[in-house]
Amino acid sequence: MVKLAAVDSATTAMLRCAIAVLILAPLAWAEGVKRGRLSTSGAGWAIAAGIALGIDYAAWTAAIYQVGAGISTVLINVQVIVLPLLAFLVDRERIKKRFLMILPLMMLGISLVGGLWESSAASRSALTGTLLGLCAGLGYGVYLFLTRRATGKDSARIIQSLAWATASAAVATTVISLFSGGLNLAGISAQSWMLMVALSVLGQVIAWLLINYGSNRITSTSTASLLLIQPVLALGLAAAILSERPTPVQLVGAGIVVASVAISNVPYNLRGRRHLPDST
Repeated sequence: MVKLAAVDSATTAMLRCAIAVLILAPLAWAEGVKRGRLSTSGAGWAIAAGIALGIDYAAWTAAIYQVGAGISTVLINVQVIVLPLLAFLVDRERIKKRFLMILPLMMLGISLVGGLWESSAASRSALTGTLLGLCAGLGYGVYLFLTRRATGKDSARIIQSLAWATASAAVATTVISLFSGGLNLAGISAQSWMLMVALSVLGQVIAWLLINYGSNRITSTSTASLLLIQPVLALGLAAAILSERPTPVQLVGAGIVVASVAISNVPYNLRGRRHLPDST
């Protein structure tokens, strides 16, 4: 949707949050009436998480123009390391050995999906784009960690938490835009506005409500690894909507990602099965 809308990166980052706030605000108010208001500490964590999310959005959209969508997708997925590491260092959440063993395979798959190994020679902006992509991945991982804290004791108030975080992200992206040329709201076509609304509804409201709801019920390592499915799904959407056909290498990478996520998260025991004797 970002590509179809053809709106500059800073404006896109701000609009996806600002429009989402308009949708989330009445939903958050209704949730507060029904289930009580989000605690002060929960709101504080959500605002802090939103700042990290704003940094993520601003850096990632800028990185796309520097190193391309492929490599920037690879870089942003350092969240698969950031989130479990923060959970371990701060909350002392144990990291599963299976996750550590499969992590290199996950990153290999993501690098193949992102086209890292098929990239052309580095341009002059490669270093800047790489740093922006890593900054986005750091912001992504910090957001996921902080939002788990925001909703940890207020799990029944997910919408309010997301509303605070999204409003904070809108402010953060606006402030960041002042250092990158500012916002450009003039000249946005009606079609682009419709795509921005769709991006806000699907990519910000619905997607993050599902992620925030689910991440409170699984470990940080499971959350981080399951989110690696996003670049794989993006391949399918790009092929269906933009006629961007994935290369054989990208398809192999998609298969590796799916397999590694399954191995990391699906409980199984191939050696511990016991066969009960027949009762006849």
